[in-house]
Amino acid sequence: MARQVLNPNSLAPNDKLGDTPFAYTGKLNAMTAELYAGNLSNTINCNPSNIATTLGATIDSTKLYVIDGHIDFAGTGLNIEVPADGFNYAGLTFDVSKLINSDPNYTLFTSPVGGSGSILGEKCGIEISGTLSKVYGLTDATGFSAFELDRINYNNCTSLGTITNYRQGLETGTGRFGGTPELELIGPWVGGYFIDVSIVRGLDDGAYSLFKAGTGFVMNSRFRSNQNIDLPASVSFLDFAPANFANPSTLQLEQCLITRNGVFDANDSNLTPNIAASDLESAWSGNTGLPNTFEGGSIGITTTTATTITVDGQFEDLEATLWTTADLQHFSNPSGNELKHLGNSPREYKIIAAFTLECTANNFLTLRISKWDDSASSFITVLDQTRQVNNLQGGRDVAFFNVNINAELDQNDFIKLEVANIGATNNVTAEADSYYVIEER
Repeated sequence: MARQVLNPNSLAPNDKLGDTPFAYTGKLNAMTAELYAGNLSNTINCNPSNIATTLGATIDSTKLYVIDGHIDFAGTGLNIEVPADGFNYAGLTFDVSKLINSDPNYTLFTSPVGGSGSILGEKCGIEISGTLSKVYGLTDATGFSAFELDRINYNNCTSLGTITNYRQGLETGTGRFGGTPELELIGPWVGGYFIDVSIVRGLDDGAYSLFKAGTGFVMNSRFRSNQNIDLPASVSFLDFAPANFANPSTLQLEQCLITRNGVFDANDSNLTPNIAASDLESAWSGNTGLPNTFEGGSIGITTTTATTITVDGQFEDLEATLWTTADLQHFSNPSGNELKHLGNSPREYKIIAAFTLECTANNFLTLRISKWDDSASSFITVLDQTRQVNNLQGGRDVAFFNVNINAELDQNDFIKLEVANIGATNNVTAEADSYYVIEER
């Protein structure tokens, strides 16, 4: 915009050295017109009196639709059809600007044949409260569009509806208040969905979830939430299953605060009825009222047997009749005393071991922590610890091993224990209750 200097008669009332009133006003009008043309020509003002020619008409994807006031679609038969090039809208605040309808069997945002593009909305309240009505019925035209909302409040909505095949979703500063605001995600999503700074309060009870996996839903990136939620008696937070996530650790629930009727209960299985914090797809941390993921686990000896030593100094897998695992999260026990990393993040772990090995007095035993490096298809020695067998009173002569060591474990790497008798070929027996633990560092 070109600047025009205004010169009022400031030295004296009648010096006539400044602009005349006509010139002064002309400059103001010129700059105002230029400002309006340059900054407001890409907006369409929408109010209760012009629904049919703005939101209810063919959407111009190059414009920002400004929601001015409470716009009630009830009885109009009109929807907002989101075209393949997308729809952009903004209110003034979510109290001043609202989209409302109480008609039954109504959908506010719909898709044409062939699908919709990105929908980008901000600072608006949405109240779709009719029987069997919903906010969204959208299908992506290309599979690469975005569903992004900033400071949108859903008030007393019967359903948030369905979003199908979108690339990604983003909510910042959103709220769900009253109603039964379930959002169903359908089909493959090549991106992710992130909900940040979001609150849920005062919902109606019922058998539904805030987020639901629909037909063919697969999230190829992450679904992440840190929501502050209070649920009534029967409502779930997420109705997702492990099969809905293509990669490990991509259901990320971090710093969530969840109550049911104001009460915290992290053992409430109905919060996430079909997926658990321990599942490979989960990475839950720092939550209150919801479980957290503790990657790792333990394995120990329940029933003993001797490890046969035939060659002096040769390492053999440490044997037991029965190895028992506990609380394996993102790890498995493929064989013997092995613990295998199934995930891909994190990769930094701590190994803690406490073993009592029985053998002939004064023999020297070495307990080895070995890592299978799957990328190199070979074993790596993490630690060798050597102890002399104590010559104890009676028939029990043992050596004590205590290990605390760090290791990097990528996907399909595993840890196992081996033992060698240095200088002798006497057999070695690991006593019951000996164990080792792997935990995230």
